[in-house]
Amino acid sequence: MAESTPRARGGEKTRDLIVETALRLFRERGYEATTMRAIAAEAGVSVGNAYYYFSSKEQLVQAYYDRAQSEHEAACRDLLASERKFAARLSGVLGAWVRVSEPYHDFAVKFFKHASEPSNPLSPFSGESTPAREAAVAVYRRVVEGSDARIDAELREELPELLWLASMGMVLYWVHDTSPGCARTYRLIEVMVPLIDRLVGLSHLPGLRGVTKDFLTAMRELRA
Repeated sequence: MAESTPRARGGEKTRDLIVETALRLFRERGYEATTMRAIAAEAGVSVGNAYYYFSSKEQLVQAYYDRAQSEHEAACRDLLASERKFAARLSGVLGAWVRVSEPYHDFAVKFFKHASEPSNPLSPFSGESTPAREAAVAVYRRVVEGSDARIDAELREELPELLWLASMGMVLYWVHDTSPGCARTYRLIEVMVPLIDRLVGLSHLPGLRGVTKDFLTAMRELRA
């Protein structure tokens, strides 16, 4: 693979600088009050240069989503390569998300009302967020596929997305968590993972396959 040129590396640094500056201003001033002109001025670049890399503030937030997702994947890599127990894999992945997201907690608190609007392109469920969402679901697919758990075949196919949806509930709790070091969110993980593990472990039993099928049918209908 060819090495990146000095110009390309300079472009990456400028892009990263704009993202870092935007996130800081979003935290300090709020999302609505922060303009692209203000971001450019704080970053020490021209407005035209800022728009060269990002056509809007929404694209800057999508860049944050992508960065956070990459950091999460890196934080999970060793765990997913060595651990085989489903509960430990899931707990580790959820805990890693909280750890890598800690620097962005203040930003998330101020930004949440935008991301929570169903029609907002910054919603994790929006079309614009599809790349980050699919990358996140892929992490939970690795949780499932690399585990030694016995899981109903039909549930196994749907489980990665269901785990991602569960993680969105954890994110909502985390946004509102004011405990030191987000201790209550870590406690939530300790409580929810054994329950999920138990339900997943029961899914392959003959007497519960019908319940599993009914649950998946309901989830597909609601998702559609």
